[in-house]
Amino acid sequence: MPMYEYTARNATGQIQKGQLEAQNPEEVNAHLRKNRMMLVSVRQAPKGISFGGKPRVKTRDTVIFTRQFATMINAGLPLVQSLTILAQQTENKTLKDVTKAVVYDVESGNTLADAFSKHPKAFSDLYVNMVAAGEAGGILDTILLRLATFLEKSDALIRKVKSAMIYPGVIFTVAGAAVAILLIFVIPTFQTMFASVGMDLPLPTRIVIGASQLLINYWWAIIAAIGLIVFAFNRYRATEGGRRNVDAMMLRLPVLGDLLRKSAVSRFTRTLGTLISSGVSILDGLEITAKTAGNRVVHDAVMQSRASIAGGDTIAAPLEKSKVFPPMVISMISVGEQTGGMDEMLSKIADFYDEEVDVAVGALLSLMEPIMIVVLGVIVGGMVVAMYLPIFDMMNAIQ
Repeated sequence: MPMYEYTARNATGQIQKGQLEAQNPEEVNAHLRKNRMMLVSVRQAPKGISFGGKPRVKTRDTVIFTRQFATMINAGLPLVQSLTILAQQTENKTLKDVTKAVVYDVESGNTLADAFSKHPKAFSDLYVNMVAAGEAGGILDTILLRLATFLEKSDALIRKVKSAMIYPGVIFTVAGAAVAILLIFVIPTFQTMFASVGMDLPLPTRIVIGASQLLINYWWAIIAAIGLIVFAFNRYRATEGGRRNVDAMMLRLPVLGDLLRKSAVSRFTRTLGTLISSGVSILDGLEITAKTAGNRVVHDAVMQSRASIAGGDTIAAPLEKSKVFPPMVISMISVGEQTGGMDEMLSKIADFYDEEVDVAVGALLSLMEPIMIVVLGVIVGGMVVAMYLPIFDMMNAIQ
């Protein structure tokens, strides 16, 4: 997304300047209004000088920063002094620069939430809104500890899902490289030997030799075709309809779709529950949660729930219509709405689905192992058998 430079007035009328990553100027204006600021001017930042060029701060660094910040505030240290200490001891260069900028903004009279909001690469909308709620309620240290716990659990969930994807990806990459080496260096040797004999080759052997010749003579065309397919897929997925269709297809996949669905439910319930328990309004909480869903289908379902709430309806009804969330989740959310214990109910759902993700990851890996063994055995074994069939025919002819 492009980076925009803006000038705005805060609640006290002071002029503030900053940068924000957004889709368009209207999104910048909406973000500033949410943070109690009035837009004066906005323009796209020149390339090469914006904060967007710096690397995103890792979740682990943010967690450490947040826990240390909470400890200092709880111990009674002033806000600016705590931030100054954090800037001095933080090892991450990007986070160090961001913290120094936050110190300057806070000393200039900005709220901590407003200062954080200028650095979306380091502090998400969820982070900023929870800090704003903590400042307003005088419980900043409690909110920061809650934030650190939330970030740790979210990061653990993401790593579980990634681990399920990385293992088969590595295996198939190595297998692909092995097959390519066989086709490029080994099969031509057999082809030369068979050509010198001048015998008719079986169909499987001709297919393998044809694949070898295709790879050797047209490798550039194969790479170009793969690159074109990847480019076209990414362009399609970048569109509104394409992203929705791809994400919907991912949720329908066997085993993997179940894992992604449970991961999305866990992230949605934990994020919304943390925001509500921290004093963020349900409407703002749903909007922030939709942005962090990671799946367009889930995003649309959450935004429909937000519209339903804004119209005076319940949150559970639109979620049920989306067919994304399991019936148990819908029922528990509905009970939470009726009893007024929505945040507690959402946290229980998140804890349950964290365990479900563990089970789903184990099931996926246990299923992938025999599948990979069979697929690789068929491919490599089939190539070996195909190249030895003519040799068997020659031996039978000699006998």
